[in-house]
Amino acid sequence: MLRYVYFNGFGMRQGLLKRCSSHILRRSYSSDIRNIGILAHIDAGKTTTTERMLFYAGKTRSLGEVHRGNTVTDYLTQERERGITICSSAVTFPWNGKRINLLDTPGHIDFTMEVEQSLHAVDGVIVVLDATAGVEAQTMTVWSQADKHRLPRLVFVNKMDRPDADFNKCVEDLKSKLETFPVCIQYPAKSNEGQLGIYDVITLEQLNWQQKDLGRSYSKLKLEPSDGLRQLQDKRNELIDQLSGLDDELADVVISTESFDKVSNELVNKALRRVICQQKAVPVLLGSAYKNIGIQCLMDAVNHYLPAPEERNEIYNCFGNELAGKVFKIVHDKQRGPLTLVRVMRGELKRGMRLTCSSGQAEVISKLYEPLADEYREVSVVSSGDVALCAGLKSTVTGDLLTSSQSSLKNAEKRFKQQRHSDGMSEEEDDDEDHHLDGLFDLAPQIPDAVYFCSIEPPSISSQTAMEQALRQLQREDPSLRVSYDSITGQTVLGGMGELHMDIIKSRILSEYKIDVDLGPLQIAYKETIEAPSLTTLSVEKEIAGTKQNVSITLELVKNQSEIFR
Repeated sequence: MLRYVYFNGFGMRQGLLKRCSSHILRRSYSSDIRNIGILAHIDAGKTTTTERMLFYAGKTRSLGEVHRGNTVTDYLTQERERGITICSSAVTFPWNGKRINLLDTPGHIDFTMEVEQSLHAVDGVIVVLDATAGVEAQTMTVWSQADKHRLPRLVFVNKMDRPDADFNKCVEDLKSKLETFPVCIQYPAKSNEGQLGIYDVITLEQLNWQQKDLGRSYSKLKLEPSDGLRQLQDKRNELIDQLSGLDDELADVVISTESFDKVSNELVNKALRRVICQQKAVPVLLGSAYKNIGIQCLMDAVNHYLPAPEERNEIYNCFGNELAGKVFKIVHDKQRGPLTLVRVMRGELKRGMRLTCSSGQAEVISKLYEPLADEYREVSVVSSGDVALCAGLKSTVTGDLLTSSQSSLKNAEKRFKQQRHSDGMSEEEDDDEDHHLDGLFDLAPQIPDAVYFCSIEPPSISSQTAMEQALRQLQREDPSLRVSYDSITGQTVLGGMGELHMDIIKSRILSEYKIDVDLGPLQIAYKETIEAPSLTTLSVEKEIAGTKQNVSITLELVKNQSEIFR
């Protein structure tokens, strides 16, 4: 049996392209929202995957390509020239009744702070692997960051159309290098001509994409009894066996029916969602973003398996229906000034609303926007669980918690303490209460130490003030950029995460602020340590005034985190 599934991206986009004249009311049920990030090593295909999602969701009319410099999320001049993502960007698009807020993050180690900021605002992530390289260095870094934030994950093995792609190696890398438990819900199906298709393990179907319409439609072929079907049935039984070992509800069904074949697809999907949200397993999907294969299935997996906002961040329940918003990024727009990206944890964010940030300063939202990289659509209200851009917030910084008033913040703190004590908190847990409060009410980002340093000088004295203003704006946008003044040399010193980071800062000052600054030679913050502990004893004997004096000195050199020498 052969079925075709069509997705008319053009028709959906025509309605969205009509600019609404003024303030659009934007309310969403939090159960219909998915806040996700997309993480990977550099050149694994994050931005290309994001472009396909926007295209199939009807947000764009044409497919953007990184090598052509016409992608939506890579909108900075430096990103389009270099073909890499530098700043994380937010896009919003609908898919099959759900609203997906996606953050496209950089894959270069120099911009790891961008990833860290983004993970504060998402409820789940997609980790993209290059099928020809498997798990790479930065993949391990972003995976550990997702671990720290306890985020459920999907793995998308990209570039499976290439001849040197190795799906099995990627799965083994997930086990050995990331120490996770991957469950494969798809397998590659390559024809004799090298055309990539996908076997769906749950439905026992083969999926083939039509390239004549840029992958908008794909066929679902129900496999006939053959060796291929028997192998796929074995894979399905293996999947159910793996899930039943992790999910009690599915295990009860398997035991009662005494058969894997009688387990319905719906039960498998529900069990899969539970183990993913509990972070017991990671599902593995595959495709080729550049060849327009597998993206619709990936978006379906986001809808089906990743958690909704209401299923996470229970710590913010102490705010009730009052506003609690988390600032996770600030960008500067030439026309609109500083724009603050806010994840609304509880309550509603409204245009013209008066807010209080963590420092106690009052702010007023002049306008609210729906994010689409560097394009903005004005809205009036943003509901709990959603993401929005706020204009008019002048003193807010990354990590701030926005509330409706100072009293609202204090009341939430009291309810938080009361709830923890009513839950029967032990003395040991009571010692950790301040730590939990810090995590809730003090959201200052953990900024990594600078690795590279260099001086920065304006082309003339008249440009000094403009350069300082530019550096303040860039530092507010990128907290990993350190700016200091050396009173001895009289120089302004920049600290950054790497040579590329410093080069991008110089390029942005030139292109965005029209100041041709000069960077001094780079200096690396080298650190030295011993390879292993060492112990030695020195004895000295000397005759003084006819009396022999003996001195014995023992010196032990120990390596630890505090660099203690004794």
